[in-house]
Amino acid sequence: MSMSNGWIAGIALSCVFQVGCVSKVAQPNQYSGFLPNYEGLQEQTTPSEQKVLRWTAPGFDPHAYSTVMFEQVELYPAPKPSERVNLKTLQDVQTAASNSVKSALSPYYTIVSKVPRAPADSRTLILQAAITHVSANNEGMHWYEAVPIAAIVGATQAATGHRDQTAELYLEADLVDARTGLPVAKVVRKVFGETVKNASQPIVANDFKVAFKDMTNDMQALLSGQ
Repeated sequence: MSMSNGWIAGIALSCVFQVGCVSKVAQPNQYSGFLPNYEGLQEQTTPSEQKVLRWTAPGFDPHAYSTVMFEQVELYPAPKPSERVNLKTLQDVQTAASNSVKSALSPYYTIVSKVPRAPADSRTLILQAAITHVSANNEGMHWYEAVPIAAIVGATQAATGHRDQTAELYLEADLVDARTGLPVAKVVRKVFGETVKNASQPIVANDFKVAFKDMTNDMQALLSGQ
């Protein structure tokens, strides 16, 4: 095999092994530090068929609570706008995520902004949540690209920034029993938005519209004990 043929074969094999390897969940090196700890998180599949990392305390019963203290989804750490993800996008995504959470909670709980505002004698949960990253990454190689010529083309597109990308963000959240101060649930979710054409296309909040709807439905399923 000539050197050029070997180089081509190497690229092809590399692309074959990358098929479907885009991780559906956050990796430990992508944790932001927003949660007090990340112990016990396990990969689970939500009703919307999305992969999340989740932990719930043994015996946790969401029906035992009537109130949730929640203000808004935070941006953590401090947002750093870029040409691709500007400040308005970050603020719009923050608002959309906050509305998604409130839509999930409102059918089941009274929502208050501070614990002292909870109704007397109610059992209260404290929900803290943050968007920790917004970006877009190259889509994973499709099965039909796992042939020598197509794989080379796909690799070249990725290298030159012309490959389709998927908008994505990371959301971290925990629930704490307001009376005991103990955590009862925590989630790290990698939220996949719409496909953008290339590495120069700006990301906008609307790219996550469908994903936030799925997230709302999944949260309702969790909090309703389904």
